[in-house]
Amino acid sequence: MDARTTGIVAYITWIGFLIAICTGDKEGAKFHLNQALVILLFSLPAMIPCVGWLWGIFMLVCWVMGLIAAINEEEKEVPLIGKIRLIK
Repeated sequence: MDARTTGIVAYITWIGFLIAICTGDKEGAKFHLNQALVILLFSLPAMIPCVGWLWGIFMLVCWVMGLIAAINEEEKEVPLIGKIRLIK
């Protein structure tokens, strides 16, 4: 997979992220792999009732922003959590 496809697939659930890590262009899509991992991890608290739902809505917006950036081949950080680097 090329960098653009790897970036797009990384945002599609945990399975898509694992496929992107295993078979994709890791160097070309490192930014989007990191953003997708951060979004997936920070989405876990969304399962908490009431307060988590508000966080879940915010994380959905971040996910859409990241996916659109991957489609347009841009390296745009998502708000609040975009500066976190887990994949170096």
